[in-house]
Amino acid sequence: MKAEQFLSHHGVADNPFSQEDAGSDHLFLARPAATRHPAWDKIAGDPANPSTAVVFGEKGSGKTALRHQLASSLAAHNLKQAAGKGEGGAGGKTFVIHYDDFNPFLDSFRDRLPGRHKKPEKALAKWRTVDHMDSVLALGVGRLVRAVFEAGGTREEDGPPVLLGDVERLERRHKRDLLLLAALYDHSLDEAPEPRWERLRAKLGFPVLLNQWDFWLGVAGTILVLIVAFSYGEVRNIGSWWYWAALPILLLWLPVTIRQFGLWNAARKASGSVMALDRRPGPLRKILSRFSRRDLAGQPLPIGDSADARYELLVKFQNVLKRLGFSGIQVLVDRVDEPHLINGSPERMKEFLWPLFDNKFLKHPGLGFKLLLPAEVRHFLNREDRGFYERSRLDKQNMVSSLEWTGESLYDIAEDRLRACAKEGKKISLTDLFDENVSRDELVRQFARLRVPRHLFKFLYRLIVEHCGRYPAEAPKWTIGRETLDSTFQLFLRDLDAFDRGMGTG
Repeated sequence: MKAEQFLSHHGVADNPFSQEDAGSDHLFLARPAATRHPAWDKIAGDPANPSTAVVFGEKGSGKTALRHQLASSLAAHNLKQAAGKGEGGAGGKTFVIHYDDFNPFLDSFRDRLPGRHKKPEKALAKWRTVDHMDSVLALGVGRLVRAVFEAGGTREEDGPPVLLGDVERLERRHKRDLLLLAALYDHSLDEAPEPRWERLRAKLGFPVLLNQWDFWLGVAGTILVLIVAFSYGEVRNIGSWWYWAALPILLLWLPVTIRQFGLWNAARKASGSVMALDRRPGPLRKILSRFSRRDLAGQPLPIGDSADARYELLVKFQNVLKRLGFSGIQVLVDRVDEPHLINGSPERMKEFLWPLFDNKFLKHPGLGFKLLLPAEVRHFLNREDRGFYERSRLDKQNMVSSLEWTGESLYDIAEDRLRACAKEGKKISLTDLFDENVSRDELVRQFARLRVPRHLFKFLYRLIVEHCGRYPAEAPKWTIGRETLDSTFQLFLRDLDAFDRGMGTG
């Protein structure tokens, strides 16, 4: 007997337990808000007021599913705000940053280190809070730039709703700030920095034609001096008068040279300090030269290890977002065990994560973090000294020490998925799949020992396959018996124990 035949008999069109990863689970992605963890309210908070939460969960406990649910909830909130405020701007929207792909930042950071520090352990030990800040700014600025390009047209599926009218109503200082942020942090594999920045400048309508007046003055002055020199001097006597022509030309180009050298020096320091991004000083200098002296005067640049300039740039980013209708920023942090430099190592995860536990950054006004972290790093917290706790203030970060699921919660998940796959008009319960002597309470007790949704799905999938394998298609049995349930459950617990000891796949 086939599993499809068994499920179809009960009015189920698709196997609800065939997927184990939320990122590729079409059933979950279509209905992310169907079943939420009991601690949802503490973790999610108010969408209009971003807050920080630190969540620890074992593999399969639903961290990635929780991230998708948070993103879906924030997207629904943004659409509601946009619909309520219309083209005039929605003041309560929340800008979402997905901080879950760390490989580009870690690779760039590692490439900047000298040879003896390129080993994963040594490289991660040098990762700093400012590197997290640069990474978050890069993701946020890049996401906003794409949204500005798409304003008034078709935006990416999960992109922030930026209205064309709001972009057009940006004040000049906000346009300058966005262009400065784009020069420092925007990065695209599809487009070179200079034409991409120029396209953004044109979209914003920020004039720069007169900002390079010293260059054009040098060009015009050089041409004029040469015309005068060749008009009054003889070519055959050029050796006697060329230096008189060269002197005014040098004076004309001196301001340009001094400014360009200063810009190159600033670009070199900034690109060298932002180690998490692959920024080259040459293109950055060219972009900075498009700003006027007045526009660049006193502007912060991320130079050195100081976080002060980064906080100023973060405030500029927030001010631009406020003009576009976003009252806050929510950063969703997930999959910290997956980068190839970390490769699932708890010690490496600790080196990467600990700089992020900075209360000033985590509690920055208008900024919130949802840190969905592997349970393996939780025990490191108990080994930290008083200084770490004073700096991180984890007591103020809405910490959920374990993303645990009760048997009742797991039963509700199984029921919900079963009903989601039911044929139209068909009402079904999980107990309908079992013999009458298998009660709901018994299933709840067994599910409690599975701990997390991934183990639940694996077990139920294996159970259905095992039951179907015991009966031929010509003589099917439409309910799962107690003996099959108990034997399959014991075998699964043995495999689960091996997985917990790192000796199996679960």
